[in-house]
Amino acid sequence: MPKQHISKKSKALNLTRRIVMIAIGAIMTAYALEAILIPNAVIDGGVTGVSIMGNYLFGIPLGMLLFVLNIPFVYLGYKQVGKTFAILTMVGIALLSISTSLLHGIKPILSSNDPLLIVLSGGVMLGVGIGIVLRNGGALDGSEVLAVLISRNVPFSVGDIILFINAFIFTGAGFIYGLEGALYSATTYYIAKVVIDVVQVGLEKSKSVKVVSKYSEEIGLTIQDRLGRGVTYSEGRGGFSNEVMDIVTCVITRMEENKIITIIKEVDPNAFVVITDVAEVRGGNFKKRNIH
Repeated sequence: MPKQHISKKSKALNLTRRIVMIAIGAIMTAYALEAILIPNAVIDGGVTGVSIMGNYLFGIPLGMLLFVLNIPFVYLGYKQVGKTFAILTMVGIALLSISTSLLHGIKPILSSNDPLLIVLSGGVMLGVGIGIVLRNGGALDGSEVLAVLISRNVPFSVGDIILFINAFIFTGAGFIYGLEGALYSATTYYIAKVVIDVVQVGLEKSKSVKVVSKYSEEIGLTIQDRLGRGVTYSEGRGGFSNEVMDIVTCVITRMEENKIITIIKEVDPNAFVVITDVAEVRGGNFKKRNIH
């Protein structure tokens, strides 16, 4: 009984922490929109971009458009991803809608005299806000949910589909705000996406390294000794040579990529190396280490 009580309390605290962080992210995003981007005719992508254009053309409150247009995507998220995601997303969208309504008319902190500063500061603040929400299990824009569903039936990635969707949105922005405004909007969106990735996975994004070599054991021991990373050996057989050899697998940070390539080349210049990005690493003894 005590363990169950602790577990429920822990879950409640974790959910509360996530909601608080989502609230911070939503407010930061709303501030970036109302105090930097919208007053200077710069928009975001996705449903948010459509909502901003709808507000400009028809005078419908931005907060109302954000909430109403995202409802179908929240429902899709509930069906395809799960209840918790849908709840957290709904909380984030509701807080974003309320925040944009409360901040509407706020004095812009930057003027259109310096468009580069507007794009950089707006993109960074937007990216940090959205990244915080995504990191805590929610979302502020339904276009990402739609892209995930479409990607299941077409030979394109989620990123490709989002880019395709936003191409139409920014083209529309070109007719409304002019070509210059559309280009600034697209640049802001790109900066925000880069910042979102940094907030979600951190500066030291993890990578998985697979090495196929006749000297796999020596390579593994050298990696452990000089890089301080654990390795895993698995048996493999060459398709052409039919030769059996060990495959070395290791998880490193992005900062360690050049170092591990140097180590491998020193032991076996002809080694076959595959390096792929890793979304998340949990468990084991994977920690940041000094490169030596």
